[in-house]
Amino acid sequence: MRSVYITRLSKYLPNEPVGNDQMESVLGMVDGKPSRARSVVLRNNGIKTRYYALKDGKKTHTNTQLAANAVRGLFDEQLPIEKLQLLAAGTTSPEQLLPSQAVMMHGELGLSQRVELISTTGACCTSMQALKYAYMSVGSGMTDVAAVSGSERMSVWMHASRFQPEADNLHHLHENPILAFEKDFLRWMLSDGAGAALLQPEPNAEGISLKINWLEITSFANELETCMYAGSIKNEDKSLTGWNDMDIAEWNNQSVFSLKQDTRLLGENIVPKGGVFLAELMQKHGLTGDQIDYYLPHMSSEFFKNQIHEYHQRIGMDIPWEKWFYNLPQVGNVGSASPFLMLEELFHSGRLKKGDRILVMVPESARFSYAYLYLTVA
Repeated sequence: MRSVYITRLSKYLPNEPVGNDQMESVLGMVDGKPSRARSVVLRNNGIKTRYYALKDGKKTHTNTQLAANAVRGLFDEQLPIEKLQLLAAGTTSPEQLLPSQAVMMHGELGLSQRVELISTTGACCTSMQALKYAYMSVGSGMTDVAAVSGSERMSVWMHASRFQPEADNLHHLHENPILAFEKDFLRWMLSDGAGAALLQPEPNAEGISLKINWLEITSFANELETCMYAGSIKNEDKSLTGWNDMDIAEWNNQSVFSLKQDTRLLGENIVPKGGVFLAELMQKHGLTGDQIDYYLPHMSSEFFKNQIHEYHQRIGMDIPWEKWFYNLPQVGNVGSASPFLMLEELFHSGRLKKGDRILVMVPESARFSYAYLYLTVA
């Protein structure tokens, strides 16, 4: 393996930032009534502004366009996009089942050349899975210029119109048309945007680069049931029934395609399992807290901040608060894009100096996957 460097980072956040008091005017009210969960969720998650590819109930960008715009930002006259050889794309929220996200991006970018493609599917870890593929490709010598994206367009999934058929059905059944918390919860947690990274086998001649020391990913799906899901319903025996095994009428009546989360399961496992994996990596790589100058934790909510800090201390990884760097309050939880959005902001902040070491933590609650990325400023 030859060395691999992140030489450029880019982001694309659509439209103007949306404050907490504006959210319901953008996403709408289910059954014409304010959400009962909104104030509780916002009080805990620490998010003050976020971005939506949505205005007046209509989309302003597709996920493909968000991601393509972020990738375009990686190139310029000194390094034209015609040099691109590999495009790796991760997302939770593509517009279509087929073709894949990377294929759609290749078409959207309007490139004059053919490129290798890979699309990773899942939730927050998809961008890290795409990054690992690109890392291995550049490191093995198969590729010299690779672009990786993480992007989400969650607003369309969260719009009130997507839940109205379920509310109407509950009215028909003479039941209370209140949206279940497992569905309403995520409406106030997720937002839109894209981030991208450029990988090359040599560092920048001028300025800084980020050398990838290692990138480790694991899954606890062999131990734990599904926590966050879409396009399916969860049964009493904890199994999932997918949309293609359901009657079409059920798709609307149960908001099958909405994103849902078991908050009890999330709270019990998301922090401890991440700590278990980190403890293993500390032993494998000899990693200690004093070998970290910046810690970039992808958090869905600041609710978990103290829990993460305390659990890290429990396993011997004491990272002082002054080393923490994240932008959740400003950009929101953008799923797979969030790791790149943190890295992009830090990379361009002027704070980094050569030799600084960065640890990025990315949890995924779908069925509890985790990624840790360790970098050195070069």
